[in-house]
Parts: sequence; structure tokens; C-alpha cells
Amino acid sequence: METNPMITVLMPAYNAEHYIAEAIASVLQQTYTNFELIIVNDGSTDGTRNIVKTFRDPRIKLIEQPNMGVAAALNTGLKHAGAPYIARFDADDICYPERLEKQLDFLQNNPEYILVGSDAEYITENGDFLFNFKCIAHTHDEIMAKLYFYCPFLHPTVMYKKLSVSNAGGYPDNAHNFEDYLLWTNIAKAGKLYNMPQPLIKYRLNPASVTIDERWRGKRFREIKRTAIKRGSITTHEADELLAIIKKQDVWKIKQGSYHALCGKKFLANNYEPEKARKHVRKAIRIYPLRFDNYLLYTVSYLPERLIAWLHKLSPNRL
Repeated sequence: METNPMITVLMPAYNAEHYIAEAIASVLQQTYTNFELIIVNDGSTDGTRNIVKTFRDPRIKLIEQPNMGVAAALNTGLKHAGAPYIARFDADDICYPERLEKQLDFLQNNPEYILVGSDAEYITENGDFLFNFKCIAHTHDEIMAKLYFYCPFLHPTVMYKKLSVSNAGGYPDNAHNFEDYLLWTNIAKAGKLYNMPQPLIKYRLNPASVTIDERWRGKRFREIKRTAIKRGSITTHEADELLAIIKKQDVWKIKQGSYHALCGKKFLANNYEPEKARKHVRKAIRIYPLRFDNYLLYTVSYLPERLIAWLHKLSPNRL
């Protein structure tokens, strides 16, 4: 192993025993090999730590901390990172073999850029193909035009210069569930940003993930997030309110219901398979029968594909 890694792959992990072995294996199979893999075990109570320990590759560094949340885990990892480039990755996703090589080549050949993300292939919790995700913007100009309205990056696809993020103070640990988005707005003036128009990871939709469909979070959550993004910071009062909303919703019923509803939407609007969509929506209705939008989604699933595509284009945030 080289003693001076060029890339730190930064992977926070919390109760990821079902997926983390596949995620680690995909990193170790990269065509670019001069990297370290820092895994921050954020107080897992399952077998995550034991699974990580089964890998004997010297490039893997396991850091243990009490459960403090994803932003704190990322900042812990940044403090221990020994490379100038950071590749973010989640413990339930899968890297394509050339991911690190392609992103490093881009950043080294284009020194005015400080961050590069990519498109992705979405998969279900079982690993089945869901749809191909295209970023809302790819070039720097496109990204800047949309940055304060929509998050232009899928977090586990990004590679960035460590110094740029360190200079911005790292991840804001009180921007719960959008610490990455707020960080991107904080570093945008430090250099150029880009998304590669090709999938470099398989992104797993997972009901145990901290991220659920924001429509399930409610209007107030979205209002606080929008205000913080426009301002470039979040107040203590706003952070406390966000945390209260998240804790109230951090239950099996809501996470499972949100997961199946989101899969249903994607199997209709992004990868037209109405039978699979209805299967997921039926599960969402059984789990959470009081949400009217699930019944509407189930009804829409019987419409022709062209009409569904038109409805999605007309109102992408609702379907």
C-alpha cells in the first residue's frame, strides 16, 4: 500500500450490516488503487463493526464513535482523512469500478473545479434496478443557475477537494438531513462544480436510511430548509425544530411507507412498470392508510404511459 493516498473514500455507517460488505467490496475493486477507505461507525448496534473487521485490506481504517448523526460522522472522517481528495460514499451503495479513476482524472485535469458528482443508477433495497437518475444540472453554469432552488448533487457520488470543504468549516452538523446541500452552497464561490453525465454508483433506496421523501416530512420541514439554503446558514431554533420533526417521524411506519410510495412513483414516472408500482403503493397504503396521495398514485398507475409521462413533466414534485 502506498503511504500517501491521493483519495480518501469517506463512508459513514450506522446499522448497515445488510449492505456494507457489498459497498466495501465495490470500493476495493476500483481500477484506481491509491486510496484509503475511512469507515466511521456511528454507534451501530448491529453487526456493522464485525463485518468491517472481516476485511483485511490495509487501506481500510475503521473509526468508532457514539451515535452522533451523519454530519458528525463525516466531520470525524474528514479530520482523519490523509488525502487531498475526498470521495463520499454510503454504506448501502455500490461503486462502479472506474468511479474513482474517472473523477480524479477530471479534477486533476481541470484544476479550477473543486467538486465533481455524477448521475447514478437507483436500485431497491433488494438490489433490483429501479431507474437511471439524471442530475438536474451537469455543467457549472447549469448548477449555479439551480443551486439555490434544488440540490444539484447526489451526495454519495461526489468527489471534492478536501481543502475547499475544510475551509468552509466542514459539514454543518445542525442542518439535519440536508447538511450536504448547505455545504455545497457554502463552497460554491471557492471553485467550479460539475456533474459527470454518466452513472458512477448504484444508489440504494433503503427504508432504514435517514433520508425519506420530503413530501412526507411536511410543509414546515421544507420551509425551514428553503430558508436556510437561501440564507446560507441555519439558526439554533430552526435546527431544533427540524430535529423535532425528524425524531417524530423516525418510526418504522413512516420510513417504510415513504420508501414504498417513492418506489411506486419511480416505477411509474421513471421506469414504467405499473405492476411493480402498484405492488409498492399497495404496501404503502397498508402501512399508512391515511395518506390520500397514495390512493391517487395507485389510480394514476392505470393511466397510459404517455399520459403519466406528461403528468410527471407537468408536476415532477407530485409524481
